[in-house]
Amino acid sequence: MATTPRKKTSSLTGIKTAIKEQAKEEKAAEAVVASPVAAEEAPAHVKKLDKYGRACATGKRKNAIARVWLKPGSGKITVNGRPVEVYFARPVLRMIVNQPFAVADRTNQFDVEVNVVGGGLSGQAGAVKHGISKALTYFEPELRKPLKVAKFLRRDPRVVERKKYGRVKARRRFQFSKR
Repeated sequence: MATTPRKKTSSLTGIKTAIKEQAKEEKAAEAVVASPVAAEEAPAHVKKLDKYGRACATGKRKNAIARVWLKPGSGKITVNGRPVEVYFARPVLRMIVNQPFAVADRTNQFDVEVNVVGGGLSGQAGAVKHGISKALTYFEPELRKPLKVAKFLRRDPRVVERKKYGRVKARRRFQFSKR
């Protein structure tokens, strides 16, 4: 009579697997109980202020970098030590700088001090807008949603295309001569 060989199973391996399954069930039960409490206690975004009560942020656009300090006030904006009307003389650039306040309904409620370097005036205005938007979210975290919907918290990645060899500029070719 031929018998098939049976696999030897010890009672010890059965006990080990039972203990592992019980530990998994306990962890799952703890996670279900702990997750709603943890979500309520820890807010997603918190205020980030320096020791002077200002929100600090950095904005970037093209080659311009703007460091922005935001504090409650009367709506005075200073760029590199000069009023915004003097530094950004074109109305379009001033409108770009003030866009985050309009979206957040906080016009004339914050004083802004900005140091901006690099790039041209258009890039600098975009960098200031980006920095003000980030600083507003640091000062009032509930403003993050409207600013994010308006896409002011995203750094604009568009930069100048590099010049290629054998060309006048990035895409412009030298004049073609048939003869």
